[in-house]
Amino acid sequence: MPRPTLSLLIPAYNAAPYLPRLLKSAHAQTQAFDEIWVYDDCSTDDTAEVAAAHGAKVLRGDVNKGCSAGKNALARHVKTDWIHFHDADDELLPNFVALAHKWIEQDHFDVVLFDYEYRDNETHELILTQRFDRAALEADPKRYSIGKQINPFCGLYRHALYEAIGGYDEDRKILYAEDSAFHRKLAFGNLTFSSEAEVSIINYRIGTSMSAKNRLNCAISNMESLKLCLQYEGAERYHSEIAAGLWNVAALLLSYDQNDEAIESAKLALRLDPESRPTGSVIFEKIAQFLPINSLLVREAGIRLLKPALRNKA
Repeated sequence: MPRPTLSLLIPAYNAAPYLPRLLKSAHAQTQAFDEIWVYDDCSTDDTAEVAAAHGAKVLRGDVNKGCSAGKNALARHVKTDWIHFHDADDELLPNFVALAHKWIEQDHFDVVLFDYEYRDNETHELILTQRFDRAALEADPKRYSIGKQINPFCGLYRHALYEAIGGYDEDRKILYAEDSAFHRKLAFGNLTFSSEAEVSIINYRIGTSMSAKNRLNCAISNMESLKLCLQYEGAERYHSEIAAGLWNVAALLLSYDQNDEAIESAKLALRLDPESRPTGSVIFEKIAQFLPINSLLVREAGIRLLKPALRNKA
């Protein structure tokens, strides 16, 4: 039986300063990737040239379309049995491919998430190690993906099923929550999930990243991605989990003066689960039992009055 194949797929836009680190780590694996591809999303720097100089094959886009379109284009282009997406500004440890093949050859799951380190890009200081709950993930990927953000740089995906479910959703409404929406789509497509506990990936904190610069857009997109879940068969079983996410989004939207959107999110949460409530301190939660939406408004007003510095940084 032929050995299953694995490709590394890297969507990139103006990523020339970061690609050498990632591609060097990709070539330093104890077992090699079968293919390494970079999608150049109409960069204005020399992303494509840097990628090629560091041993990657390059696929170029004609129009800047964003990460989701880049990932889909790469997935359509390669023929490997399994695919792994990686952000251009992150890094692989030398054991990643070997660990991936352990899972591929066991062939028990369609999606495997890898625990990873989160480090500061400037100091390399370890901020945290992200651990997935394997038991919860395997037991109910739908519930897990609704309640937890899952990033693509830590995922290993069965290529044929990625294509079968249609890959990433390219709707601009969920641009800043595309990864969460993608993993929920996989889960509701009944793909099976597990996780690898040995760390083989480093995710770097970079202040100029898309998510760091667009926190409000991330909140709005997350609301839209949670609403997308309602379209999936069987979503009614997860109304309470979706409602909990919508309450969190509502609180964040209020912090950015997006009152109308926040109230929309809160009202949808109550429609989905009339018993759901926003969370916070003991006193806050007691008030929220009787006045769930107003409690959020009052809390936000109190923060602005008593701790204005928190909102000046928002």
